Amino acid sequence: MIWDELEVGLAQLASDGLLRRRRTLDAPCGPAALVDGQQVVAFCSNDYLGLANHPAIVAAVRAAAEHWGVGSGASHVVSGHLRPHDALEERLATFVGRERALYFTTGYMANLAIVPTLVERNDAIFADRLNHASLIDAALLARAQHVRFPHGDMAVLAERLAQSRARRKLILTDAVFSMDGDLALLPELLALAERFDAWLVVDDAHGFGVLGPQGRGSIAHCNLPPSPRLILMGTLGKAAGVSGAFVAGDRRVIDWLMQRARPYIFTTASSPLLAAALLVSIDLIERGDDRRAHLRQLIDRLRSGLAGLPWRLLPSLTAIQPLLIGENAAAVQLSERLFARGLWAPAIRPPTVPIGTARLRISLSAAHADAQIDALVAALRDCAADGPF
Repeated sequence: MIWDELEVGLAQLASDGLLRRRRTLDAPCGPAALVDGQQVVAFCSNDYLGLANHPAIVAAVRAAAEHWGVGSGASHVVSGHLRPHDALEERLATFVGRERALYFTTGYMANLAIVPTLVERNDAIFADRLNHASLIDAALLARAQHVRFPHGDMAVLAERLAQSRARRKLILTDAVFSMDGDLALLPELLALAERFDAWLVVDDAHGFGVLGPQGRGSIAHCNLPPSPRLILMGTLGKAAGVSGAFVAGDRRVIDWLMQRARPYIFTTASSPLLAAALLVSIDLIERGDDRRAHLRQLIDRLRSGLAGLPWRLLPSLTAIQPLLIGENAAAVQLSERLFARGLWAPAIRPPTVPIGTARLRISLSAAHADAQIDALVAALRDCAADGPF
């Protein structure tokens, strides 16, 4: 029976230490979390600047709900494109220095829109092996040749681009890799895109708002020159603290996506109150140098405090600080020990990360305090001393 097969599959996941468990929160997003009646300090949110509960954003939502209501009522290309959506797209394009921007409901949808709309059969996609699942799915949906290269290996990528006889080529990469926290070699990738006449699609989910002057993202951080072949995707539910995503680039690219991208055309537009909230959020990001400076100080504090532990902290200078444990059961056990001490750092296991590299994904926020970082460091040091792992 098909139900029996599901039961066997679930039992196998549990046996392998891969069964996912949801925790239900009874408090807003922030470092102070209430989970199953227990107060914990959360190190698992992507709210990198601590904007998810900012009073100015909350006030913008209230005002927008009074003026615009809640729902948009239709897709953007029918009657769901309201003035806040239009204002947000203009603001985002200006903020990231691109000609135009298109607002999407989620980053996953944005990636599923970009890739299959630009390439198809007889084309080729060249993708970093550690790309996010949405980029992998986008490549599969495009039905183009999917050529993967070792993480960050520009020599192999150049070789595979040179060998390709595809009609069109597209290089696909995260900017900040979500499970390792490292930054893609964006200048080298753009140089290869120029050399081999390829698109370069950059998913800046974890860099937007955090990296670059005024939080303009990884492309600004790397000081990349303007290029019509570079297409930027940024999410708005992480550092921006709200919801949604955007694609920004050359006017012709954005116009083509609006005409042909199925995840954009055939879905109801997001609530206008979210767009109104994001207009305030972008202003806060732009003026958020103090928040970014505090976040960098917290990253340094954590890395210094965890030096010398038996687990390896991956070389990340971003808000994503992965502590490599190894085996699935050991990572889950360590996470549970921390949770019992009031510290929430989730265990990440395959297939999200490669087999044998289970880890704690410690996510820092400008909303964290020094004392909370010190508490996590002390608890990890105690766990290391207690063992075994």
